[in-house]
Amino acid sequence: MPPKKSTSTSTETKTTRGSKKKPTLQELQHEIEKRAYEISIERRSRGLHGDELSDWLQAETEIKEKYGL
Repeated sequence: MPPKKSTSTSTETKTTRGSKKKPTLQELQHEIEKRAYEISIERRSRGLHGDELSDWLQAETEIKEKYGL
Protein backbone atom coordinates (compact mmCIF):
# COMPACT_ATOMS: atom_id res chain seq x y z
CA MET A 1 0.00 0.00 0.00
CA PRO A 2 1.50 3.38 -1.00
CA PRO A 3 2.07 5.91 1.79
CA LYS A 4 -0.54 8.63 2.19
CA LYS A 5 0.42 12.09 1.12
CA SER A 6 0.21 14.67 3.83
CA THR A 7 -2.09 17.56 3.18
CA SER A 8 -1.10 21.07 4.03
CA THR A 9 -3.65 23.44 5.46
CA SER A 10 -1.43 26.44 4.81
CA THR A 11 -2.68 26.65 1.22
CA GLU A 12 -6.30 26.88 2.25
CA THR A 13 -7.95 30.22 1.81
CA LYS A 14 -9.86 31.47 4.78
CA THR A 15 -12.63 33.99 4.28
CA THR A 16 -12.92 36.51 7.05
CA ARG A 17 -14.94 39.64 7.45
CA GLY A 18 -13.26 42.54 5.69
CA SER A 19 -11.00 40.32 3.60
CA LYS A 20 -12.68 41.20 0.32
CA LYS A 21 -10.83 43.23 -2.27
CA LYS A 22 -11.07 46.91 -1.40
CA PRO A 23 -13.24 48.78 -3.90
CA THR A 24 -12.20 52.00 -5.59
CA LEU A 25 -13.80 55.19 -4.33
CA GLN A 26 -16.09 55.24 -7.37
CA GLU A 27 -17.14 51.60 -6.83
CA LEU A 28 -17.73 52.26 -3.14
CA GLN A 29 -19.94 55.26 -3.85
CA HIS A 30 -21.91 53.35 -6.48
CA GLU A 31 -22.50 50.46 -4.09
CA ILE A 32 -23.61 52.87 -1.34
CA GLU A 33 -26.00 54.61 -3.76
CA LYS A 34 -27.49 51.28 -4.80
CA ARG A 35 -27.91 50.09 -1.21
CA ALA A 36 -29.42 53.43 -0.09
CA TYR A 37 -31.99 53.11 -2.88
CA GLU A 38 -32.81 49.54 -1.80
CA ILE A 39 -33.21 50.68 1.82
CA SER A 40 -35.51 53.49 0.70
CA ILE A 41 -37.70 51.11 -1.31
CA GLU A 42 -37.89 48.63 1.60
CA ARG A 43 -38.75 51.40 4.07
CA ARG A 44 -41.48 52.87 1.88
CA SER A 45 -43.01 49.47 1.11
CA ARG A 46 -43.40 48.93 4.85
CA GLY A 47 -44.94 52.37 5.30
CA LEU A 48 -42.15 53.49 7.62
CA HIS A 49 -41.11 57.09 8.05
CA GLY A 50 -37.60 58.15 7.20
CA ASP A 51 -35.56 60.28 4.85
CA GLU A 52 -32.86 60.05 2.21
CA LEU A 53 -30.08 61.02 4.60
CA SER A 54 -30.95 58.23 7.04
CA ASP A 55 -31.09 55.74 4.15
CA TRP A 56 -27.69 56.92 2.90
CA LEU A 57 -26.06 56.74 6.34
CA GLN A 58 -27.40 53.24 6.93
CA ALA A 59 -26.16 52.12 3.51
CA GLU A 60 -22.77 53.70 4.12
CA THR A 61 -22.43 51.89 7.44
CA GLU A 62 -23.40 48.52 5.92
CA ILE A 63 -21.05 48.82 2.95
CA LYS A 64 -18.11 50.03 5.03
CA GLU A 65 -18.67 47.11 7.40
CA LYS A 66 -18.77 44.73 4.43
CA TYR A 67 -15.26 45.78 3.39
CA GLY A 68 -13.87 46.30 6.88
CA LEU A 69 -13.47 50.05 6.41
